[in-house]
Amino acid sequence: MSGLIVYGTEGSPFVRKALVTLAEKGLSWELVEVNVFDPPDWFRPLSPAKRIPVLRDTAIAGEGVAGTIADTSAICGYLERKYPEPALYPADPFDCGRALWFEEYADTLVAARIGFGLLRTLMAAPAMGQPADMERARKTYHEDLPPLFDYLEGEIDQREYLVGDRFSIADIALTAQLAGMWVTRVPIDESRWPGLAGYAARHLARPSFAERLQVLEPMRPAEEFVP
Repeated sequence: MSGLIVYGTEGSPFVRKALVTLAEKGLSWELVEVNVFDPPDWFRPLSPAKRIPVLRDTAIAGEGVAGTIADTSAICGYLERKYPEPALYPADPFDCGRALWFEEYADTLVAARIGFGLLRTLMAAPAMGQPADMERARKTYHEDLPPLFDYLEGEIDQREYLVGDRFSIADIALTAQLAGMWVTRVPIDESRWPGLAGYAARHLARPSFAERLQVLEPMRPAEEFVP
């Protein structure tokens, strides 16, 4: 056992990013469910920004703030340093910088559009007894996401990976967010973004992601989103 505990929930793309990183490195972990909208009192000191996930390395400390790391990018960076094989950050300095850029792009711009525009409107709202906001979801689909997807289409083209010739943190971060399209049954238009659609399909089929999607299957809406 690696003695690693992740606090969060499978529905979070940022938790997904951390869990896929763990899986790619062949590590085991325990997931302790934490609802970020109503976290238990013991969790609050562990996450000053009130976000998930938080990682605990019990080899350092088994309780309290000691031994914990908040923020998914910090967690992934820590795992890379402690468990360097297989490497998920490019060795080449420029490629590493590019990978970090795509990680940031996914964690901020892509996450905001898919998270607030699709996940919250199509899944979180109904889960809280509110109607799905289809108008907001369609605005996201038709207006907010296309500029981001146009950029990514140009960067991906027909390549298998975002940076270099191997799977990296850039692919983990972006695919973790694109999984939100799959979860909400919102399609990526293959006629407009064939490179991005193929990229998402390939990486979501990767075992580390496929296992996460299997857990999320029961949460998906019954019908596909109609733009």
